[in-house]
Amino acid sequence: MRIRLDIAYDGTHFRGWAKQPGLRTVQGTIEAALARIVGPAEAIAGAARSAGAAPSAGPRLVVAGRTDSGVHATGQVAHVDLDPQQWARVASRNGRAAGDPAGSLAPRIRGVLGQYPDVTVSRTSLAPEGFDARFSAVWRRYRYRLADARTGYDPLLRHDTTTIRAALDEGSMDAAARTLIGLHDFAAYCKPREEATTIRTLLDYRWTRDDTGVLVAEVKADAFCHSMVRALVGACAAVGEGRLEVSDLARLRDEVTRTSAFKVLAARGLTLTEVGYPADDLLAARAEQTRNRRDRDD
Repeated sequence: MRIRLDIAYDGTHFRGWAKQPGLRTVQGTIEAALARIVGPAEAIAGAARSAGAAPSAGPRLVVAGRTDSGVHATGQVAHVDLDPQQWARVASRNGRAAGDPAGSLAPRIRGVLGQYPDVTVSRTSLAPEGFDARFSAVWRRYRYRLADARTGYDPLLRHDTTTIRAALDEGSMDAAARTLIGLHDFAAYCKPREEATTIRTLLDYRWTRDDTGVLVAEVKADAFCHSMVRALVGACAAVGEGRLEVSDLARLRDEVTRTSAFKVLAARGLTLTEVGYPADDLLAARAEQTRNRRDRDD
């Protein structure tokens, strides 16, 4: 049984999404909470019993986009596969069948996480046939908040806002952002990973100021490579300061080499806000298409 989880978190005190030994991560925290509810997979538990050991491996999450240390999310999506025994534990609570077993899982996870956790599962539901949180996704959207010298500082929002001392020209930043839209090799804006492609389709990138004067970037792409959004933001900030011209960003991109012409800005201002999926009848085809492309490119 595949369950979709809609997740939000303050990434300040997490070492990113991906589970790592000895480190506090979003994946590790949610998987530990799930394990307390559903237990280990029956095949794993049976093998452990046969070996005379206690079962330790619990449910594993597959996520739409692995976020780095300090990055937040309000619209993260993951899925988990439960075997029949695990599903039976979800479907029956205190010996009574739950009316909406999949939906009842979210409040149970929140109960395990505690009253004021920095990560929450806002919703759980049965995943449509063919759904894969990672490979079925067609786009991801991020927001970046940047306070400059023209902006007051709200201490209640300090965890999701980066500050910069210069006064920034949002008009030139927005113009520069739009020159990057399209299918391109974004190697100049990505932290390299061996054998991984840096070709991405940037679907939207724009800058505005909100009602408080904070600069807000909206960035949407089919997928992002490592540190790509923070590099894109840093490049536009350099334009806003007057250290780069509007036309420089596309030129640097087309050089397809990592550059030191701008700084990669801090993770604290970055939030994953939404993941887009096709209609249910297209989910499986999208997942297969994405897997084939990743196998070919990586």
